[in-house]
Amino acid sequence: MSDTVLPFRATTDEACAWLAQQTGSPWTLARLLENGLKPVIWLDYDAAYPELFGDANGGYAAPIFFQDDIARLVAGSDDVLITFTKDAYQLPARLPAPGFRRSLDELRFPKKDLQRLAGKLKHENRPTPPQGEAASTSESQYGIGKAEVLTAFSAFVRLDLARELDTALGIFGDDGARVKASARKSKRNAVWNPVTLALGLHDVYRVPLGPLKRAFKAHDFLYAWENDWEESLRLLGK
Repeated sequence: MSDTVLPFRATTDEACAWLAQQTGSPWTLARLLENGLKPVIWLDYDAAYPELFGDANGGYAAPIFFQDDIARLVAGSDDVLITFTKDAYQLPARLPAPGFRRSLDELRFPKKDLQRLAGKLKHENRPTPPQGEAASTSESQYGIGKAEVLTAFSAFVRLDLARELDTALGIFGDDGARVKASARKSKRNAVWNPVTLALGLHDVYRVPLGPLKRAFKAHDFLYAWENDWEESLRLLGK
């Protein structure tokens, strides 16, 4: 299973199979939950609970995040019990006792959350370079290389991004998103700050924020930059 076929909301089996492929180790429902994933359950509209559904007259995907509900699943429960969730407007909602029961096969895991977890794990498990290589790799701590830039962003822009990067200048003038290299660094070894680059692609080249946001969640080499990206968007009110 690959990114291209991972469903928008994956079943437990689909989520485990995809993460096993990404990480090379087996996954279970308990491991998914222990790694912070929050499943959802589709609730069909029920006129008995109008305050829960609001205008969502077809139903909505209710998240399972309450500690006791999660702990019950981790312990191996043979069904799902939801006692606390969010309503259709994403406001906290305590369900009438004893809660809603559903079968385990109704659990779904959002694709974006699975991709984010895979990126996080890959980032954490990257091997530490030997001490002798530290100097040659230190610059990559401040940016990403040309191949990674093209992988993450080239599909979204209407310009020859590879050619622009080959100039080793910022594609927005001066140094732009390019991280200044030491004198001994060549154009081939230039790196770019992906947050600055993505913001520039949006502001200057009108690349929509949607695909840029997805890029930061879809590529493990961008995981370390995701917090900076989200904070930049927050400060800019985007």
